[in-house]
Amino acid sequence: MPITIDDFKKSEIRVGTVKHAERVPDADKLIRLEVDLGEDNLRQILSGIAEYVEPEELTGRQLLFVTNLESRVIRGLVSNGMLLAGGVGDTFTLLSPQKSVPPGTRVN
Repeated sequence: MPITIDDFKKSEIRVGTVKHAERVPDADKLIRLEVDLGEDNLRQILSGIAEYVEPEELTGRQLLFVTNLESRVIRGLVSNGMLLAGGVGDTFTLLSPQKSVPPGTRVN
């Protein structure tokens, strides 16, 4: 279903630096991330990418996140955003800036 450009502009996409990543116990696909988005506290974000990447590969990386989604409880944990990634199998990729930028930088 198409959305208008005004609807899309409501999405807040920011660069975040992953400070910690770990698998969610008893969940095959979930990884729990603690992300620096330039805010006072780290933000917890859950992502269903465990079949494509190991948590230790994420720590220290800058990635793109949708930061203005409503919080969602998944497996008893609150997720406060969404990691942007795409593909399947060998084509899976995490979206990231080409060079380092300050955490919280908005993507326009």
